[in-house]
Amino acid sequence: MTEQTAPTTAAAEPTTVRGEQTRQLILDTAMRLFRERGYAQTTMRAIAKEANVAVGNAYYYFGSKEHLIQEFYRGTQVEHAAAAAGVLRREVDFAARLRGVLHAGVDVLGPSHAFAATFFKTAAEPTSPLSPFSAESSEPRAAAIGLFREVLAGSTVKVDPELRPELPELLWLAYLGVILYWVHDRSPGQTKTRALINGAVPLIDRLVALSRLRVLRPVTREVLDLIRTLRH
Repeated sequence: MTEQTAPTTAAAEPTTVRGEQTRQLILDTAMRLFRERGYAQTTMRAIAKEANVAVGNAYYYFGSKEHLIQEFYRGTQVEHAAAAAGVLRREVDFAARLRGVLHAGVDVLGPSHAFAATFFKTAAEPTSPLSPFSAESSEPRAAAIGLFREVLAGSTVKVDPELRPELPELLWLAYLGVILYWVHDRSPGQTKTRALINGAVPLIDRLVALSRLRVLRPVTREVLDLIRTLRH
């Protein structure tokens, strides 16, 4: 039986183990340069030069800097899930699970804090493919919401049945708020962000538990109706 020829890159490099190594080298180099020089100041040509690969090869694996960041999103989400796995195995208390997942997210993002502010200017543009709400970000967004769905599903908290399916997305939006604060947090080791998480989680826990009270159900319905209107 003859062996099939593997697809090749623009520079005729087989997409084998070596090809995957080259791809990872380009990604790792880009992340390092983003941290050292900033996102806006780093070009694909500079990334290729630093990684010692042809510019054509760099563009073969990643069509633009935006593609590199989308890969960063995906990788970060995988790391976040892995970092949160321990607390999700140990805890059934909703607040403990949520607190652990939020802290795990900040732990994973920590090394990127130096370039996060300059990068966030691009990601904050409504039309940017790097926006967490963009179509291009749909895969890592779905994975992130799935992680918060796991936070809820494995807990013992009692939630209003109508709120339950919407709550993971609301928790993800809260997480984005934490990340926005973290981007601008200049306290040593971003300790203020940690304090924000520790202070906000008990409040979220209470609000979720109170959602089942009959007297608050009309408010819950109004919030859910607003979310659905904005979503569409």
